[in-house]
Amino acid sequence: MLKRKIYDKLLEWKQDRQGETALLINGARRVGKSYICKVFAQNEYKSYILIDFSKLPTDIKESFLNDVNNFDLLFNKLQLTYETPLFRRESLIIFDEVQLFPAARQLIKHLVADGRYDYIETGSLISIKRNIQDILIPSEEESISMYPLDFEEFLWAMGNNTTSILKEFFETLQPLGTAVHRKMMDAFRQYLLIGGMPQVVDAYVKNKDFAESDNLKKNILSLYRNDITKFAIGYEHKVLSIYDAVPAQLSKKEKKYALSSLNKDARLRTYEDAFVWLYESMIINPCFNSTDPRVGLSLSSDYSTRKLYFGDTGLLVTHTFRDNDYMSNSLYKSLLFDKLNVNEGMIMENIVAQMLRANGHNLYFYSRVDGNNRKNHMEIDFLIRRDSKICPVEVKSSAYRAHTSLDKFRTKFKHLGTPYILYSKDIMVREGVVHIPLYMAMFL
Repeated sequence: MLKRKIYDKLLEWKQDRQGETALLINGARRVGKSYICKVFAQNEYKSYILIDFSKLPTDIKESFLNDVNNFDLLFNKLQLTYETPLFRRESLIIFDEVQLFPAARQLIKHLVADGRYDYIETGSLISIKRNIQDILIPSEEESISMYPLDFEEFLWAMGNNTTSILKEFFETLQPLGTAVHRKMMDAFRQYLLIGGMPQVVDAYVKNKDFAESDNLKKNILSLYRNDITKFAIGYEHKVLSIYDAVPAQLSKKEKKYALSSLNKDARLRTYEDAFVWLYESMIINPCFNSTDPRVGLSLSSDYSTRKLYFGDTGLLVTHTFRDNDYMSNSLYKSLLFDKLNVNEGMIMENIVAQMLRANGHNLYFYSRVDGNNRKNHMEIDFLIRRDSKICPVEVKSSAYRAHTSLDKFRTKFKHLGTPYILYSKDIMVREGVVHIPLYMAMFL
């Protein structure tokens, strides 16, 4: 079993709510929603039933539509169909892929009020219009998001349980030393290449085969493309064009997404639904330009200026090289040992975005372009809020020499929180700027 942090959140929900709410787990396809629900149900309940709405038996579908006023009959049918007894306050019913049957989601209000059992729903694309139209979203439903394995979870899968010690170094800002830092960077580069999709991580842990991992990621990417063509009806070509162009956009020096690269006549109003679809799917993490951090990140955001990051960096790597057939481990070994001429900054910035998002941060950056004076130009990769203050975060490659934009940003905006440089070297504090290794983004 892959240890996942979300398990503790499920346990907290069970203990605190005592059946007063249902829990909705939202996440991209293949991040492990169904699996963690099964493990949780097996460990924490006397019995459970998982109803997969992607392959719902016809009689159960009809029961959800026709027996809503007779829960005794509905529960009896469930127990007989799934050959599982249900016990009052000791059983869990899981609505898997609930977005495929919105009527069941609406019924949650009444099932919770009935009070006999606990309910967890899982879904992806849970908020797009076609999955919520004509239903009343139950107020008795609380939701949490599930992401790919973060770096700490990846280390756990690899048998490394030293992150609590690493955090002490982060909090005291003491260097780890060359040997320890090199070992952590080696593990981090593996995480960059493998990513955090549970099926891929599990396969890699078992056989350390990069090629097999790459094939599994290609399968997931194919699944995403199929989802786009199936569910983004009417604008699927726009979604695909945005999705396919993400690596090219990230490889630019200024990583802001340029619609003109898709079509010289493209306008945001005609593409906005396509962007939103990708955000809702959680395949993509959006990052918006906060034009004046002094008044708040979201309040000052220019939502027409954005960067797009893959939700999983391992998938980004495979997507970037999708036109090549790498049947051996040569590509991964080259990336692992930093011998392949690729835009490392693209991959590093994506992984930081992924780690910040997993820590609960909405993603913002700062960009100012002065066409009259290049010296006034500023670009800060990320802005996060820590201890009620805005902290600028810059991601640097191994060739990092200076942080000019960060210096100008600190001069322009006062009363900031700690400024961070994430780079490939050991912990260092210089001129009021905290330099930490890229893998320590998990502590921000």
